[in-house]
Amino acid sequence: MTNDTGEPSLTIDELAARAGITVRTVRFYGTKGLLPPPVIGARRVGHYGQEHLARLELIEELQRQGMTLAAIERYLQQLPAGLSAHDLAIHRAVVASWAPEAVETVAREELERRAGRALGDDEIERLGAMGVVRAEDGSYQVDMGLLRLGVQLLDVPLSQQAILAARKVLIEHSRAAAHELSQLFRGEVGQRDARDVRSLSEHMHPLVVQALLTTFQRSLKEELREWVSGSQVRRPA
Repeated sequence: MTNDTGEPSLTIDELAARAGITVRTVRFYGTKGLLPPPVIGARRVGHYGQEHLARLELIEELQRQGMTLAAIERYLQQLPAGLSAHDLAIHRAVVASWAPEAVETVAREELERRAGRALGDDEIERLGAMGVVRAEDGSYQVDMGLLRLGVQLLDVPLSQQAILAARKVLIEHSRAAAHELSQLFRGEVGQRDARDVRSLSEHMHPLVVQALLTTFQRSLKEELREWVSGSQVRRPA
C-alpha cells in the first residue's frame, strides 16, 4: 500500500519487521513520545511511513550506544521538526560513527531479524560481496554497523558491479580525506598533553563525520542536478 505521495505505507506489523524489532516495542516507543503517531486510515488501521522507520533505526542506534530512554528522548527533542527519512538517516550515520567496529556471529534467523526481513541465499551472497556478512561454519559473521546499509542496497536498482565500484571509490576517497585531516589535526595538537589530545579526538570525531556527510551530501546534490540538467538539454525535442 502507498500513501498520497506514492511512498510505501506500512502497518505496524510491517514496520516492526522492517525495523527488526517487535510490535510491542514500536507501541512502547509511541507511548513514550519517541515515535510520531501513525496516520489512521480505513477501519482505524494505523499506517506508518519511511520517516517512522528511519526514526526507529535512529532510536535503535542510540540504544546501541548505551543511551537511556530519557537521554534518547532529549536527543530527539533537539532535532528540527519535520525531518525527512533521509535527514534522519544522516543523523543515524553520525551516531553510528561513534561506535567501534562491531562484528557479531549470529545464526541465520538472528541475521534476518537484525536485517528486518527474510534474506534469500543470493541476497546473503551479495551482502558477502559488500563485506557485510561472512558465512562461517553454519553461522554468519556480521558487521552490524553496515548491515542496515547493505540491506537497503539490496533494493537499489544497480548492478552488483556498480555497487562494489562505488564502495571502492568511497573507501579510497574517505581514507585519503581521513589521512589529510589527521595530518592537519596532528600538527595542531602535537605539543599538547596526551589527555588533551584524547579529549580533542573524542570531540572532533562526531563533528568531522557530520561535516564530511554534509559536504558530501551537498556535493552529490550538485552533481546530480548538473547531470539531470545536462540530460534534459541533450534530450531531443
